[in-house]
Amino acid sequence: MKILVLSDSHGNVSNMAAAVEQTAPRMIFHLGDCWRDAEKLHDLFPDIPLEQVPGNCDYRPSEPAEKLLFVEDKRILLCHGHTYGVKQSLLTAGYAAEEQNLDLFLFGHTHRPLVDRRGKTLFVNPGSIGDYRRPFYAVVTIVNGKLDGRAVPLERSW
Repeated sequence: MKILVLSDSHGNVSNMAAAVEQTAPRMIFHLGDCWRDAEKLHDLFPDIPLEQVPGNCDYRPSEPAEKLLFVEDKRILLCHGHTYGVKQSLLTAGYAAEEQNLDLFLFGHTHRPLVDRRGKTLFVNPGSIGDYRRPFYAVVTIVNGKLDGRAVPLERSW
């Protein structure tokens, strides 16, 4: 299973579409900032399941700030990260991962890509796909029960 993880698109749907074309994922996760971008991306690729959470720039009071998903027996938390103070440290996120027995903690908000394993939990921040200078996304794979993740700079043809 290959999952494309995007965050902080901030209006740049074309970068997200390029990432989908480069990775051919089975699922897409959008971690917020900008909710409507994820909807537009889903319109372009309606056959690929998409899950999303709002970010600090999205006014979506009726949407949960985070989602706990189960994908191939893996416990995955999707959040933007601002509610866990990820710009300061991953301490609160680490406590949440331990308390919820997470296999994967996905967050954005910092615009800086990160892949880090702490105990049993893999922490992945895809960076900002909307960055016009250095856009990044992440690819998470689950193969034979093994979870892996990597941050990838977007290859552009121009």
